[in-house]
Amino acid sequence: MCLRFMFLLTTRLAAWLRLAQREETWKTAEILILRHQIAVLQRQQPRRPKLNWADRALLATLLGVIPKARRHGLQLLVTPDTILRWHRDIIRSRWAARSMRGKTGRPATRRNIRALVLRLARENPGWGYRRIHGELAGMGVGVSASTVWEILKTACIDPAPRRSGPAWPLFLRSQAEALLACDFFTASLLNGTQAYVLAVIEHASRRIRILGVTLHPTGEWTAQQARNLIMDLSEQPHRVKYMIRDRGSDFTAAFDAVLADAGIRIVLCNIQTPRMNAIMERWIGGCRRELLDRTLVWNQAHLRRILRAYETHHNQHRPHRSLNSAAPLKPLPEPVDLERYRVRRQTHTGCLINEYRLVA
Repeated sequence: MCLRFMFLLTTRLAAWLRLAQREETWKTAEILILRHQIAVLQRQQPRRPKLNWADRALLATLLGVIPKARRHGLQLLVTPDTILRWHRDIIRSRWAARSMRGKTGRPATRRNIRALVLRLARENPGWGYRRIHGELAGMGVGVSASTVWEILKTACIDPAPRRSGPAWPLFLRSQAEALLACDFFTASLLNGTQAYVLAVIEHASRRIRILGVTLHPTGEWTAQQARNLIMDLSEQPHRVKYMIRDRGSDFTAAFDAVLADAGIRIVLCNIQTPRMNAIMERWIGGCRRELLDRTLVWNQAHLRRILRAYETHHNQHRPHRSLNSAAPLKPLPEPVDLERYRVRRQTHTGCLINEYRLVA
């Protein structure tokens, strides 16, 4: 199309030079003849003729030479206003093409960041975009969660796998510092028996404490685990005020009495209402998906060992949305330049859990 326009423009300029050498009488006669021919064609073809882009550009260019006061007296295939509109469209498209040459809009994501996001998604199929964003924030890689979503979506990877429902906001943030939650959950051993695990989580910091593992959770054993918890909380005795638990028979009056002596009040959940203890239930679900459902537990000793490793991973490395992607016991580092470091993977608990760190 551009070649056709240049050809038309060149031929018309050559015709202009030839006309410049003629006398005014010849020019006037030729103009009258051309006008009459146009009038005859318009009578025979009432439809407006179809013009391509090159024809429009040439007419708009030539009309710009004629004074504005003389344009309305011209006899053209189209009206002068239409030709002026074509000229405005040409100018607008030219400036639009120039504006697109520079770097406009949101800057593109770096290739190494995109490759790292896809690597984390490939090596951890159960991670969603929020989990990957938290892992990157823990390494100091500055990228938004929406960018991680777009990278995964473009690569045809589900950005939110295993998403079953919304979160459960139960308490105000101002009360979280004084809240603890505890619960029992079971783990199947290789010989078919069920082991009971008692865990406690802090609402404010999301720090987890696995108090013990037993095959028979008696009242005396549960009370002893409460005493061990009070000793662990000795550095913050006046901060914790409430303990949230369900109405299971494993929690006896002795368990409540030990906590009451420390000034911790028991808050009971309603019957068959796990959402009242949502934070604890969510951690148990994560422990099952990331650890227990992916390994064979030989015995109690093996279960204690992998739970201790998972507890360390959860408290010192795993990012949390409520903490702005920081770990409970590890704040976020300062942003770093990914060009100066390499990302190294470290595996834990039989290569089930991956942690990523920067190395020079």
